[in-house]
Amino acid sequence: MRLLRWGIRLFLAGAVVAAIAIFATFQYYGRDLPSTDALASYEPPVTTHLLTGDGRLLAEYASENRQFVPISSIPPLLVQAFVSAEDQNFFNHPGIDPRGVVRAIINNVGHLIQGQRMEGFSSITQQVARLFLLSNDYSLERKIREIILAFRIEQTYSKERIIELYLNQIYLGRGAYGVAAAALAYFDKSLSELTLSEMAFLAGLPKAPSSYDPRDNPDGAEGRRNYVVGRLLDDGAITQEEADAARAAPLAAHDRRTTQVYAASYFSEEVRRQLQRIYGTDEVYEGGLSVRTTLDPRLQEIADRGLRDGLMMYDRRHGWRGPVAHVDSFDGWADTLSKIPLPAGAGGWQLALVLETTAQEAQIGFSDRSRGTIAFDDMKWAREHLEDQRIGAEPRSVTDVLEKGDVVLVEPAGPVPAEGTDALQAFALRQIPDIQGAVVVMDPNTGRVLAISGGWDFKASEFNRATQAMRQPGSTFKPFVYLTALEAGYTPATIVPDEPITIDLPSGPWTISSSRMLGPVPMRMGVEQSRNAMTVALLRAVGLGPVHDTARRFGIYDDMPLLYSSALGALETTPLAMTAAFAVIANGGRKLEPTFIDRIQDRTGATVYRHDARECPDCAGVPWNGQATPVLPDNREQVTDPIAAYQLTSMLEGVVQRGTARSLNDLGLTLAGKTGTTNDVKDTWFIGFSPDLVVGVYMGFDDPRTLGKSLSGADEEGASSALPVFREIIQAALEGQETPPFRIPPGVSMARIDRLTGQPAIGSGGDVIWEAFRPGTEPGTGYAMDQLYAPGEVAPAGMT
Repeated sequence: MRLLRWGIRLFLAGAVVAAIAIFATFQYYGRDLPSTDALASYEPPVTTHLLTGDGRLLAEYASENRQFVPISSIPPLLVQAFVSAEDQNFFNHPGIDPRGVVRAIINNVGHLIQGQRMEGFSSITQQVARLFLLSNDYSLERKIREIILAFRIEQTYSKERIIELYLNQIYLGRGAYGVAAAALAYFDKSLSELTLSEMAFLAGLPKAPSSYDPRDNPDGAEGRRNYVVGRLLDDGAITQEEADAARAAPLAAHDRRTTQVYAASYFSEEVRRQLQRIYGTDEVYEGGLSVRTTLDPRLQEIADRGLRDGLMMYDRRHGWRGPVAHVDSFDGWADTLSKIPLPAGAGGWQLALVLETTAQEAQIGFSDRSRGTIAFDDMKWAREHLEDQRIGAEPRSVTDVLEKGDVVLVEPAGPVPAEGTDALQAFALRQIPDIQGAVVVMDPNTGRVLAISGGWDFKASEFNRATQAMRQPGSTFKPFVYLTALEAGYTPATIVPDEPITIDLPSGPWTISSSRMLGPVPMRMGVEQSRNAMTVALLRAVGLGPVHDTARRFGIYDDMPLLYSSALGALETTPLAMTAAFAVIANGGRKLEPTFIDRIQDRTGATVYRHDARECPDCAGVPWNGQATPVLPDNREQVTDPIAAYQLTSMLEGVVQRGTARSLNDLGLTLAGKTGTTNDVKDTWFIGFSPDLVVGVYMGFDDPRTLGKSLSGADEEGASSALPVFREIIQAALEGQETPPFRIPPGVSMARIDRLTGQPAIGSGGDVIWEAFRPGTEPGTGYAMDQLYAPGEVAPAGMT
């Protein structure tokens, strides 16, 4: 009994000492612990999503790839899987699991004896404390602080809040933070779509995500999955049949990068830059924004294909610049070829080595030792490349283009031969274009940019020529000179002299002339035939000041210098700005701001930006009982009057019907537009539109130099380079659609005139057209502006 009493006394004394030691330890290490209040306002870094106009994923930006999901939206079985795998008594313990601690100590004695890695004993609450409030350094002090914080967290927050924090914060491999991001990263599924097998796999990842990635360690991943399934069975969360089925299920993980739905790199990068300017880098990469863009995937594919085809077509006209590399020794040629890097911009093309050549065929080999052929017919385009983009002689045989040892880019040019035959796959010779370009596709009524292509290949050059390249618009600016005249009261039938004209400038006299002058003709002819002298005569009559104001109103230039050359398109602007200016013409003169974004929502789903900010009280929350569709107010600013906008549209339609873009006529579409070519053919353009779609095309070298001459011997121009790109895009974009006539605004007076004289038409014929006038300005009404001559000039005989 004495021994028992002494034992009890010693035990009690030890307990008191232990309690005092624990209390002192908690007091000492708990002095400067971080507050758990931060967990109440938890806003983790969340991925920002860019979506196309139809809701497909366009891009994601994140410092930590995470999708926050409230506990109410996480499947209960997934929650239980993590609890069973990580902290079996989570819902019952006060922050640490005593039984788990004892079990870990006992197990660690065995691990220590056997020289194995020690087993941890962190509860889920402890892991939350470490993830949010402490560091990951391994020390006894950190462990004590972790335990203290775990108790405090349990006293402050519910179990549901703690597990919610844990499941959204934990790193699970493949760059995924939290269960929602992990479900997408491994299985390309939302949480609600996960199977039991997949849930168990995710729950097994916290221990060592990189060690259990099924892509690198399928057996280890399956074993860990089966372990978690067993724990779920032990906890009574699933039946034996469910456990057996889960263990037998193949663990088929999918790399989500293969389903990154839509690639429009120039477009998404432009949106990212805009978001960064508005919200800052942190908000873009951590704010969890949901950005609905204006991108139309179908039109984007058409724009990309059209630009690439046009750039390649121009490049092929101007010759072969030579092989990517040359190999002198053929010993181990396949290995040598495999070490030559694929040039930036090659895309899906392949590198091939020329093994043999004949007059009509080249035999080529690939790094996998397979072989193919290039027929001479597929390289007839490969003329000799000359300086200044001049056209060289057409090759007469394969040996004029290629020689043995050349490393070239190729693309399949025919069907794959049937197995068992000796036939070789046919390939075509390819070359990455040296020229660049841009395409902008826009809705003229809203300013929504539906597609944008900023160059040949984003991976080769991220410079977006649609939004960042400052180029001379050349003749595409002329319509705004004519619009200024229309606003001043001139008509499309006003007679303007197409005759040599000289202007005295500070630098000396400047004479505008051409080999074929039309003489006095209606103003319309100046637009349709892109006549420089007529434009200068008109510009001198209306004045540089009003044209400066027009350029500002249409967003082409903020402050155009009062120079004749500026008014003829010598001042630089962007393809986006020029396309938007034509969109204002197309929509009847209403101002618009080009936009790439329809709506932005924050991490809570609240809308923080909407491009169309008009109020519509009858659009939402109103039951439909057959009433008419709500009518939204049109509050766009009128930057030019509708009659002038339509008159110019009609003149630009004439460019397609009879002028420099008449090659579009056979499409049978309602189209208007303007070609553009700058001095020395350094920039070429075509900007055109239908009643509801505007497409702007620009082509030129990044280091401005001449585009040279076409195969016909004439200078390259907008009609030969940019126009074919527009043609391909607009034809595909409007395929199967009927394009109505351009809308005629109220107040327009239509009159039949002879387009060559501007006078009232007598009878009918190929030169008789319907022309748009303001009431009272039709020919023959005595209107005073039927003629236009510079001061001091005399009207030609016979003209009144």
